[in-house]
Amino acid sequence: MTDKHLHFLGIAGSLRSGSFSAALLAEMVGMSDTHIRITAFPLRDVPLYNADLEPAPGHAPAPVLELRRAIEAADGLVLVSPEYNYGMSGVLKNALDWASRPAYKSVLKGKPVLIISNSPGALGGARAQIQLRQTLFGTLSRVVARPEIAVAHVATKLTEGRLTDEPTRSHFKEGLADLAAEVARARG
Repeated sequence: MTDKHLHFLGIAGSLRSGSFSAALLAEMVGMSDTHIRITAFPLRDVPLYNADLEPAPGHAPAPVLELRRAIEAADGLVLVSPEYNYGMSGVLKNALDWASRPAYKSVLKGKPVLIISNSPGALGGARAQIQLRQTLFGTLSRVVARPEIAVAHVATKLTEGRLTDEPTRSHFKEGLADLAAEVARARG
């Protein structure tokens, strides 16, 4: 993949205990190796976006500042979103809205991003991926150009919160390799 140790920040777009997105992200964290380290950032303390809570640049609530610092320190992002009502989760959209400030100069600008979606249905959250791509385009992020990783029938691929589906695990590894390659391209 790369000679340099890379750090990817993972964000699951669900707050629910027993979240499929969090379980999938935990599996990715477990794929950390000598070249790639993945850490998860929980969104439970990030408040709803409200520009009034940031009266001046850099004076946002502490959880927002922590989110921005974590994104800035990471070489790339892994976003894992469920699909709710044909779109990405509000929790993930909210985090991206906070992280996207200041506009066009945020920690998301130029940041390589791997998108993974999931759903109990047959499409695996493919429609959520469309919204995520559109939002990340607006933040000037570098979404990894690759076949979508959309985990369909997600409940059948997890056993007691562990990913037991080898083809999905293989897609995750390929996605991480593609994210590492995108980081290398971004660095020129």
